[in-house]
Amino acid sequence: MTIPAALRRADYPDYRDLLTRTDAPPGSSWGLFGRDDQLGTLNFLRLADLSRSAQSVRAGQAFSLDIRSDTIAPSLAPTREPLIHHIFQRTPFHRDEWLDRFYTQYGSQLDGLRHIAHPDHGFYNGADGHTFTAGTETLSIHHLAQLPIAGRAVLIDVDRYLAANGTPLDHTAGQPVPLATITAALRDQGTEIRPGDIALIRFGWLDHYRNHSTPEWRENLVHKQFHTGVLQSQDVVEWLWDHRVAMVAADNFAFECWPAQPGTPFLSDAEQRGKTGDPHAGIMHRALIGLLGMPLGELWDLDALATACAEDGRYECLITVSPLPIVGGVGSPANATALR
Repeated sequence: MTIPAALRRADYPDYRDLLTRTDAPPGSSWGLFGRDDQLGTLNFLRLADLSRSAQSVRAGQAFSLDIRSDTIAPSLAPTREPLIHHIFQRTPFHRDEWLDRFYTQYGSQLDGLRHIAHPDHGFYNGADGHTFTAGTETLSIHHLAQLPIAGRAVLIDVDRYLAANGTPLDHTAGQPVPLATITAALRDQGTEIRPGDIALIRFGWLDHYRNHSTPEWRENLVHKQFHTGVLQSQDVVEWLWDHRVAMVAADNFAFECWPAQPGTPFLSDAEQRGKTGDPHAGIMHRALIGLLGMPLGELWDLDALATACAEDGRYECLITVSPLPIVGGVGSPANATALR
């Protein structure tokens, strides 16, 4: 693919320059991809040559990155519930089905650009959230489905790196992970991030949930929401933007640790004045989705892929992500596949 001059990496400002913008909210990419942009940082996919990305497929292996529909039970979020599946028949030789209570962001998911706004500035690119109704176009998930999302991905196996160094993550406490640990794991793997890549971060959270946690811990997660993830910091947002990462996904609840840690730089003006009560107070989603326009993947099943990567020491793959083309959709099951 030939990269248009306007899409070359050098033509985008660094994140520190975004923080000094006066024509748009500080720290935002609003307008850089066009006034009517619907894709956010997925525009960076154009910075990579897809034929070169396909060269990541060498071992002839394919991995689904989606968990089963019954993996997470009970729900991890108080506003979401497990789906109810109905099967019916017209004749003894026919079956059809429908779903009730289908929350598109329940399991392995993709947060679209309608999902989170910045409390002080609004939704990505200045979109009016009051228009976000079923069947409307602006920032709808169907734009991401039609793109489509395909490109080189790099797995960063934080779990294996820390375990090998004798400092495994404490998932029961919801340990925050600083950027320095993530970049150290990346260096240890001998892998580099290229412009247009999709970053996959494995904390080992799903492995803990499925294989090592207690029923009591799983039962309490919906009320005692302490989740391992990336520590909230400006340097994480800066690192992702300056490396021109198209999107990021992880195997945990929210990519970032939950709840936001004391000292988070992502508090709204009201929260800085002491007004509390928002369960999203201080989360990094506001800067990533609301300001940069970066879709986030959560609860992706990276365990089998990580095992294969560890066996041959190669942590890149070709990935496809196929969100449901629901017009007006906020998010979607990930429907992600990795080929290596």
